[in-house]
Amino acid sequence: MSERHTALRSMHDLGLAAWFGGSLMGALGVNGAAAKISDSTQRLPVASAGWSKWTPVNAAAIGAHLAGAVGELVTESPRVASQSGVARASTIKTALTIGALAVTGYSRLVGMRLEKAGAPPVSGATEPNHQTPASVASSQRQMKLLQWAIPALTGTLVVVTAYMGEQQKAGQVFRGILGRAGGMMSAPMGVAKIAGMGMGGKRQMAMAGR
Repeated sequence: MSERHTALRSMHDLGLAAWFGGSLMGALGVNGAAAKISDSTQRLPVASAGWSKWTPVNAAAIGAHLAGAVGELVTESPRVASQSGVARASTIKTALTIGALAVTGYSRLVGMRLEKAGAPPVSGATEPNHQTPASVASSQRQMKLLQWAIPALTGTLVVVTAYMGEQQKAGQVFRGILGRAGGMMSAPMGVAKIAGMGMGGKRQMAMAGR
């Protein structure tokens, strides 16, 4: 069982590392290097070729991360139910993952449009110049935002994953379970207190009637 959990965690972490690192390297390295090419009509094709080579690897990394994340959620489901704070962290992580997937998918669609644009003159992979066709320039401006949104979201996922790893420490698990148990006990106690107040009020009214 522990080996299976180790495999799932490895898939989760390695996939996320490649997703984050690849997107950051592409924005800084691939696009940055393409902007240095002297022929302005070759900058976009070179950057597009680099991103196209990375796409299958990135897809595999994302798939591994998702498989590991789902597997971990299943194996950790008892803690999600019993430890205070784990369900909230899992919800945040899920929302970030969905956002990162959406941005990554949309950036690929924009990237495919740029690949089909041919070899227009540009200042860089995401920077048009005065000679760049309007449709290409629009896609480049979108890509300029998307290329930084992906590492921002996946980097935040790394931080949330680290936080959730801290929640697995024995002391955190113990305090979390006590916190959840205390919250569950406080609700019935509150109801009983309100009921008691209601009964007390009725007794006072009965005594006043006498």
